[in-house]
Amino acid sequence: MKIATYNVNGVNGRLPVLLRYLDEEKPDVVCLQELKAPQEKFPIEAINAAGYNAIWHGQKQWNGVAILSRHEIQEVGRGLPGDPDDVQSRYIEAMVNNILICCLYLPNGNPAPGPKLDYKLQWFKRLQARAAQLLAFNIPVVMLGDYNVMPTELDVYKPERWVDDALFRPEVREAFHTLVAQGWTDAIRKLYPTETIYTFWDYFRNAYARNAGLRIDHFLLSPQLAPRLTTAGVNTNVRGWEKSSDHAPVWIEVGEG
Repeated sequence: MKIATYNVNGVNGRLPVLLRYLDEEKPDVVCLQELKAPQEKFPIEAINAAGYNAIWHGQKQWNGVAILSRHEIQEVGRGLPGDPDDVQSRYIEAMVNNILICCLYLPNGNPAPGPKLDYKLQWFKRLQARAAQLLAFNIPVVMLGDYNVMPTELDVYKPERWVDDALFRPEVREAFHTLVAQGWTDAIRKLYPTETIYTFWDYFRNAYARNAGLRIDHFLLSPQLAPRLTTAGVNTNVRGWEKSSDHAPVWIEVGEG
């Protein structure tokens, strides 16, 4: 089963890119972030025509997450628990083929320090709490999406330039490592512990051509799913397509349970 995550950076504006990607790569499940579309503007007809079922949590102008699946999809919940006043659309869960798929779009946090970083760290605490609950279910779980975190210096081009950025600040990386330490497996690093792998390249300064990237899109696997991990990769070529997102799709394959 091939599971992917892709920050599309606007699902309607980049729909041709998304549909081309789905046609060429045919992942079983794709988690999308940054839909930038209200609930009623999600292009469900085009997604269905491409062979995918979908659930989505939209938001006007910003954020938004979705889970696309070539198989039956059963929504479990939407919105990250822990703050009833948080109206940002950043989290959704569904069961697909007996795997709990948790799609997330973690806050950016910039400018830092400030209220946006505070919100990011609070969101991380809520994610840690939900993740602990998920582990207690003792079922196969994958938490995937745009975490807006480079966990180590290996995950960022010229790390010295990012020391004050909310994606690389020590307290943000510590929050990520605390999450993983609950018992999760970072799928990419499990298979490629020392390789330089990026999933995002800025539109500025010719970053993609120079491979001046970041690894901020991650898969965290529960102990019940991690042994089934077989392969993983990044579709870096998609980032080079015309009118593409600044992220590339990232994927893993897991064997049957």
